[in-house]
Amino acid sequence: MKKLISFMALGLALTVGGAHAADDKAAAGAKSKLATCSSEAKGLKGDEYKKKRDECMKADAPAAAAATSPACEKSAADKKLHGAAKNAHVKKCMADAKPA
Repeated sequence: MKKLISFMALGLALTVGGAHAADDKAAAGAKSKLATCSSEAKGLKGDEYKKKRDECMKADAPAAAAATSPACEKSAADKKLHGAAKNAHVKKCMADAKPA
């Protein structure tokens, strides 16, 4: 019984630790992009600085949204997928469509 509880605790710790590590990587990417955008806006003051930095931060967002295929989106909708399951399905669908 003690071994079962120990294995369950270990599994929980590894699961939480892995999710936390993924969040750290995403945060690090956002921080590096913010640093890049801030350096591009260097020398500007006040509202001009904020506007330039915000435009830089939003620059890649439409490209990522436009990169999804309508066929993959429709397939995910037909399967009634949402959230992470939908994202994974669309990502796999796009990967499968590239070589063809």
